[in-house]
Amino acid sequence: MPTLDLTSSADIVAGGDAVLAFTDLHVTFGTEFGDVHAVKGVTLEVHPGEVVALVGESGSGKSVTSTTALGLLPGNARVSGSVRVGDKIVGDLDPAALRKMRGNDIAMVFQEPMTALNPVLTIGDQLTEALQLHGLAYGSQAMARAAELLEMVGIPEPRRRLKQYPHELSGGQRQRVVIAMAISCDPRVIIADEPTTALDVTVQADILDLLRSLKDKLDTGILLITHNMGVVADMADRVAVMLKGDLVETGTAEQVLTNPQHEYTRRLLGAVPHLGEGSGQSDEGVRASVEKEKVDAAVPALELDNLVIEYHRLGKPPFRAVDDVSFTVGPGEIVGLVGESGSGKSTIGKCALGLIPAVSGAVRILGEDYGRLRRKQLKDLRRRIGVVFQDPAASINPRFPVGEAIAEPLAVHQVGDAASRKQRVMDLLDAVELPRSFYNRYPHELSGGQRQRVSIARALTLEPELLVADEPTSALDVSVQAAVLEMFLSLQSEFGFACLFVSHDLAVIDLLAHKVVVLQNGRIVEQGDRDTVLRTPREDYTKRLLAAAPVPDPIEQKLRREDRHRLLAELGDEIVELRVDPTSDPEPPAGRKTPGAEGGNPLGGAFHGG
Repeated sequence: MPTLDLTSSADIVAGGDAVLAFTDLHVTFGTEFGDVHAVKGVTLEVHPGEVVALVGESGSGKSVTSTTALGLLPGNARVSGSVRVGDKIVGDLDPAALRKMRGNDIAMVFQEPMTALNPVLTIGDQLTEALQLHGLAYGSQAMARAAELLEMVGIPEPRRRLKQYPHELSGGQRQRVVIAMAISCDPRVIIADEPTTALDVTVQADILDLLRSLKDKLDTGILLITHNMGVVADMADRVAVMLKGDLVETGTAEQVLTNPQHEYTRRLLGAVPHLGEGSGQSDEGVRASVEKEKVDAAVPALELDNLVIEYHRLGKPPFRAVDDVSFTVGPGEIVGLVGESGSGKSTIGKCALGLIPAVSGAVRILGEDYGRLRRKQLKDLRRRIGVVFQDPAASINPRFPVGEAIAEPLAVHQVGDAASRKQRVMDLLDAVELPRSFYNRYPHELSGGQRQRVSIARALTLEPELLVADEPTSALDVSVQAAVLEMFLSLQSEFGFACLFVSHDLAVIDLLAHKVVVLQNGRIVEQGDRDTVLRTPREDYTKRLLAAAPVPDPIEQKLRREDRHRLLAELGDEIVELRVDPTSDPEPPAGRKTPGAEGGNPLGGAFHGG
């Protein structure tokens, strides 16, 4: 498949030869079912001080391509073509030379910091390990350097953090530690593999600010692997689009994102929800209409009144996860519940399902007070509630075929006979746009998007009046997410169920919700109609959330980033960036130690002391 290359020679970032170059790269995996050609002739370069975004959906070959640069492919991989890191050809290196190259010349920031960090070692031990292995610093000198690295990436009280374990840090702090480890040996190039996928939108914005300052101040080349087009618009100088192992389009970020030439790129961008465009961005404009008078007169589907939820811990005072929360979900209404991790969103959803008890306050579902119902009454009420969880692979029994998984609620509530249940499942497979042949398939035989459609079908089996959806699309590719959301809107219009939709993706909430409730630390900071909350927010916290959400347009995103920095300055918040010593050269050549570096300091005098 030919590559559409929109980049002129003037667009290539100046600063010398490429620090990372793939030339006609092919990667084939030998499996028991035959060979899988994962990467097909990819040619791509990353230059000093440049961010190249490698985008595409799951299975397109992005991570396999990047992994070849580190020499980390499994034994069943066959590689042809050339991969060059600096002046080294990766395929020509023996294991000892590969270990020396990793860290010194190239480093990686992984998607999930909790799997990249060793849970049984302190942060200090993990930061000093690379320094010691590469012979750059030892003992107290290495520990001082580790503290300096934490300070550089904006972690407060660095010396205290060195003694902590990964689980004692927040997600954003863990990702900053991983970035500190990546830059500890001053690599020429950093591969960032989905570095913000698991992070809240505000933490994501901070990490992107940090990566941007890293490439600006150290002249480091960055290969950014992501499927988030907002992140691409915020970070990338150039973009390369992959489809089934082929590189189908390359160009500057502005060229590719605002004027895509390849059909796949256009389809990918068309699937991305855009914050600020509301329900109009839905392709078919499918939306359940809510008549205000009817909603006001009818019994709410869900009503929370001064809800308080606490978690009790052995030997410690209880932790209050939800504090005095009150809102309603009207019939046929979608209410978006947003906030950062730990704000109490999922806890409220579980309480609404009767999975977590409330300490005080009331939860009324369809006019029934949850706390006053007996077991038989609770079972009858739960029949009127559906639930869609974030991870369908974990919420569907892997031993049940799809047909049995969807029919399970009918069996539990003893609805119908075998023939009527099978017919109901077939109708639901039609409704969620899955082939009826999937009835006898098992979950592992389905893709992530197909499994999530099965989860939605199961949630609708008993025709619920209230649906609780907890981050149902966050684990999906953008085109799969778009298809699932379009189907969700169509089903909501057809079945008329009310929905509490929990999400941290404000663009998805903008697409779906009639009303929005914003949570912070277990409390509601703002709630109201979608347009009111998302267009004219009153509270500083809501403004921070909205300002941090990226959009897939590089020109618009640059203005949004500048507006966010102004907002943070007005609110007295710190803008996260790499902290360098202003008395020294702020941009040492990539991959070269600063002149005068002494005492095992791999980045020389360009940085603060610890």
